[in-house]
Amino acid sequence: MKNLLVAEIFRNIAKILTIKEDNPFRIRAYEKAAQNIESLNEDIERIIQENRLTEIPGIGEDLADKIKEITSTGTLKSYEDLKKTVPGGILDLLNIPSVGPKTAKLLYEKLKIKNIEELEKAIKEKRLEGIFGIKEKTIENILKGIELLKKGKERMSLAVAMQLAEEFIKILKKLNEVKKISCAGSLRRQKETVRDIDILVISNNPQKVMDTFVSIPLVKEVLAKGITKASVRTKDDVQVDCRIVKEDSFGAALLYFTGSKNFNIKLRQLAIKKGFKINEYGVFRKERFVAGKTEEEIFKLLGMAYIEPELREDNGEIELALKDSLPKLIELKEIKSDLHIHSNWSDGGNTIEEIVDYCMKKNYSYIAITDHSQSLKVAGGLNKEKLKRKKLEIERINKKLKNFRVLYGAEVDIDSEGKLDYDNDTLKEFDIVIAAIHTGFKQSKEKLTSRLIKAADNKYVHIIAHPTGRLFGVREAYEIDMEKLLNVCRDTNTALEINAFPQRLDLNDLHCRMAKEKKVKLAIGTDAHTLDQLDTINLGVSVARRGWLEKKDILNSLNLEELVKTIKK
Repeated sequence: MKNLLVAEIFRNIAKILTIKEDNPFRIRAYEKAAQNIESLNEDIERIIQENRLTEIPGIGEDLADKIKEITSTGTLKSYEDLKKTVPGGILDLLNIPSVGPKTAKLLYEKLKIKNIEELEKAIKEKRLEGIFGIKEKTIENILKGIELLKKGKERMSLAVAMQLAEEFIKILKKLNEVKKISCAGSLRRQKETVRDIDILVISNNPQKVMDTFVSIPLVKEVLAKGITKASVRTKDDVQVDCRIVKEDSFGAALLYFTGSKNFNIKLRQLAIKKGFKINEYGVFRKERFVAGKTEEEIFKLLGMAYIEPELREDNGEIELALKDSLPKLIELKEIKSDLHIHSNWSDGGNTIEEIVDYCMKKNYSYIAITDHSQSLKVAGGLNKEKLKRKKLEIERINKKLKNFRVLYGAEVDIDSEGKLDYDNDTLKEFDIVIAAIHTGFKQSKEKLTSRLIKAADNKYVHIIAHPTGRLFGVREAYEIDMEKLLNVCRDTNTALEINAFPQRLDLNDLHCRMAKEKKVKLAIGTDAHTLDQLDTINLGVSVARRGWLEKKDILNSLNLEELVKTIKK
């Protein structure tokens, strides 16, 4: 899959154009194209073969030709030429989160720094101190950015891991020799980032499975190959392991290789107390095999309720399972709507009617169209005149719909002082308002917390979107006093969002559990700008499940009447 390669080149073009102080709308076009391609749920080369490139929002004929060149040659001539117009090495520095164009240029011109190793050395030797514009806090942020970049190379996002695993599983599933197949590891536990991929298979012909596995087109290198286990490295440098296990041991192997390590240790200790030994081959009493075909029979043998993979982190779930007191985790089928969608009224790629058609096929009963507010001009934010026209369009669409409703909403910017981008007279016209921070990420913890609290205090704000602002591989979550914010949200009946966009997954699972304990409602929104991105709702559900959330905790598990009643309290 070359989706990530295309996205990376387009994103780098945007960075170079930023250095050259090019047209901000041209820069935004490349950034948006990169974002849309990165979040596709299918292979870009398949889209090329089917002549569907220009169906991707933000991709016209010019960018389509560039995508074809990248996928066929591995690079883009105009990109290589563009790189020559800026000092060598600057692009490497720009890949560090928190190093902007001006800082990168300054580091190169003043200190001739052209890569991460040289930058780390310069920081260690204190050569950055005293350079105009570079302060102690800037240096601290650069170090954090380097750490984040290294971490990003070691692990992939949950969305990328799911997509990659599915490509392998889809091919192996076609074999008659494969009786059962499943992913394991941190991917099965739906962790927000994944290091490598584990696949377990039941087969009566291991040789055939192994031969097929190592010859899958995504494979770049075979690291090891045996009769029952093989390891490969993909073209994106991800390790994938495949194991063949016996049918009677499949449940035990799945339990063992799903983990987590701490969960497995606690489970083994429990088994020993009950007179059993448990490992990847099964559960044994002395040397006699007593269980292992399914996970369910193993949990039952140990006298406990089945523990969903997302909960297996040794955070109290084993103790609750022994008392049959685990939460009934939210399921994807219980989601009735998406509360954060952008249309082509702002920077989305589709009309409201196209979005409605797509969401009706997902069996939703309502959606919220929440385009950007007026100050976010680069994202096509709506002024009051455009809002009036948008509202009329929604009313027109709703008159034609049966058993479905479009909510008139907005994603309203919170400025650097906590002031909302629309006045209260405008806000009260919306069916639903989500408020979000889009600038000033480097403010202090106290200042950022204050901005969010001021928004939550407004009676017309129903949801705080992507509350910690993180973007995997781009920036860490900014620091806020989450407990303080949650207390205010509880008192003001303001929900927090689980933003399901693959690079966000914000809130995280730990904060979700904190919110649940404080009885703060959560809303899952995709922040979709294309129809494809509406399908990432499952990632938000994964976060919710890891955060121990149930149907009753999620706003968009409510029907429309219940939702309106809940947010208007």
